[in-house]
Amino acid sequence: MTDDDRPVNLGEPGGEMPSRPASVADALQEITGWPGELRPGRGQTARLWELLASLAVRDLAVARAVEPHLDALAVLDQARATVPRTGMWGVYAAEGPGAPLAAHETEAGWTLDGIKPWCSLAGVLDSALVTALADDGRRVLLAVDLHAPEVSPVDQPWAARGLVEIPSTPVRFDEARATFVAGADWYLERPGFWWGAIGVAACWFGGAVGVARRVHAEAARRPDDRLLTMHLGAVDERLAAARVCLVDAAARVDASGAVTRNGTEPEDGDARAAGRVLAKRVRATVARTCEDTLRIAGHALGPGPLTQEPAHAKRVADLEVYVRQQHAERDDASLGAVLARGAAPW
Repeated sequence: MTDDDRPVNLGEPGGEMPSRPASVADALQEITGWPGELRPGRGQTARLWELLASLAVRDLAVARAVEPHLDALAVLDQARATVPRTGMWGVYAAEGPGAPLAAHETEAGWTLDGIKPWCSLAGVLDSALVTALADDGRRVLLAVDLHAPEVSPVDQPWAARGLVEIPSTPVRFDEARATFVAGADWYLERPGFWWGAIGVAACWFGGAVGVARRVHAEAARRPDDRLLTMHLGAVDERLAAARVCLVDAAARVDASGAVTRNGTEPEDGDARAAGRVLAKRVRATVARTCEDTLRIAGHALGPGPLTQEPAHAKRVADLEVYVRQQHAERDDASLGAVLARGAAPW
């Protein structure tokens, strides 16, 4: 078994995991048949995050394709939506600087009109959950068929050198029929929102483990190089701390799920605030671990693997792009603003 094939363990070994797709194309075919219990907050959150991290350690692009699909199915379950769960799903909730996507409610149902930015894999997915602004000023969450003729990805270059397989370009909706799922306030306030935010960090963690394993392989090959072993120790310290954060968070997500009936019922205000702080902390911790691991690996390995080993070069480029879903100092400021309103938490 190669390092890429070894799964990532967050806790005690659990049950059998689904087979891990080797490519994004394979993932689009295979994961629609995965078991329905792979949802956060159902007592197996650590197992779910181990799976996401194990996908990422082999290929971050695969994890990037799979995570939103599983998140969309979890959102539909939490909303108790009657929308069929067939095919591959995405979640398009990002906003851009232009006019927001408009949602119109008529006697015949809901339609979407306008452009939505950052729509990953829109050209190959089957359906998506989309946030939009209704005529009365409400934000709503709608399900839409991405194969409908009124839905078309905008022809825009995807210039990224990381996550090349995951183009995230805008999509144009021209009065596309959609199905109401929930108000967007519900989408943001539900316990599953912070659960899913940490699930993304599990993917980042898997990517960092993949980079770190290359450092370990080099240190094992040259054990007398004390500078190299120093780099390995530094990487281990960071990954161990991030792993502890994820394990603790998984237990807290499952506890929240038990109280909220798998996320179908709201949390009280204190629990919601605590969950959001937890998500901010864990994401920041894992993101910084990724940044440190990339830097340390670069120092430890030099330019050779980046220029001569396609798998390593791809993993580094993918992780550089993916971890930027964490908004760095802006997210630190957001966390600090929340903490400043109460007593010191330590």
